[in-house]
Amino acid sequence: MNEFLKRKDIEISLKRYGIDALGAMAQGLFCSLLIGTIINTFGQQFHIAALTTPVAVVSGVEYTVGGLASAMSGPAMAVAIGYALKCPPLVLFSLITVGFSANALGGAGGPLAVLFIAILASEIGKAVSKETKVDILVTPLVTIGVGVALSALIAPGLGKAAMWLGNVIMWATDLQPFLMGILVSVIVGIALTLPISSAAICAALGLTGLAGGAAVAGCCAQMIGFAVISFKENGIGGFISQGIGTSMLQMGNIVKNPKVWIAPIVASAITGPIATCVFHLQMNGAAVSSGMGTCGFVGQIGVYTGWVADVASGAKAAITSMDWIGLVLISFILPAIISLIVHKIVEKQGWVKPGDLKL
Repeated sequence: MNEFLKRKDIEISLKRYGIDALGAMAQGLFCSLLIGTIINTFGQQFHIAALTTPVAVVSGVEYTVGGLASAMSGPAMAVAIGYALKCPPLVLFSLITVGFSANALGGAGGPLAVLFIAILASEIGKAVSKETKVDILVTPLVTIGVGVALSALIAPGLGKAAMWLGNVIMWATDLQPFLMGILVSVIVGIALTLPISSAAICAALGLTGLAGGAAVAGCCAQMIGFAVISFKENGIGGFISQGIGTSMLQMGNIVKNPKVWIAPIVASAITGPIATCVFHLQMNGAAVSSGMGTCGFVGQIGVYTGWVADVASGAKAAITSMDWIGLVLISFILPAIISLIVHKIVEKQGWVKPGDLKL
């Protein structure tokens, strides 16, 4: 069995499923749901007819260019997961159907359903791939059959579970914005820096509202925090790569000296409740944006698209100057200041030395 799994490149491990597959799923979301939302918002704000006019009608539903991209989130996630799991072509292409079915049947918790079902369908598809002389028939039939059957059996349950957990977190944040502001900000921020996908987690749980705002704060604290405190060691290149790229670049240094993580974590613990209690910062855009922070400014774009949607629906009267002040302070200014202050204290204690943050 071990020889068979090795030959098929089926690796049952936390890294393969919890890091590689989860991270790839987030990329699939970015290239579908997230980019579709951005295209729609861009078209609406700048009154670009080509982006706001429906280009297709499917079963009576009109789709814009951005709408088509968003509608493909299930297939995009599944194919991305299959790519991370190194699926052969026939398995990879069959995952398009699997992703669509899992996401559709999973409802609001579709991303979580896609993650589990795409992994199972991928590995079973890989197991049968090229084992028969009619591979072109067997592999797609098995991969799609397993994926659709699992979607029917467990996707609705997984979707409801994810939605329930996400709703509990959001309800708790509304009820206790200070405490939950700290917890959500710190936990999601840490997930962003770890080699897992905070964006995929937020998408799977559907974290929006105040909880989404706290998640944005935590992610920004990690990215801006590390970018600022490591500026002496890494210069402008390191500042940009961490500040609008990913704080995950510091994982090697964190493993060597975990105390370098103190300043960004403290910053997230402070900015989280400020976001929820002072500025009432909410993420009412795509949930995946909650776990992005300042990466490509996707977190900020997500907050803005939420404002636009709220204004359009009447839930919000207008986008105010206080909204912008809160977003800028939480995303950039406060994480930088707090991280620098805390890092200076940490350095004075001798816990962190020059060079510990060198990339």
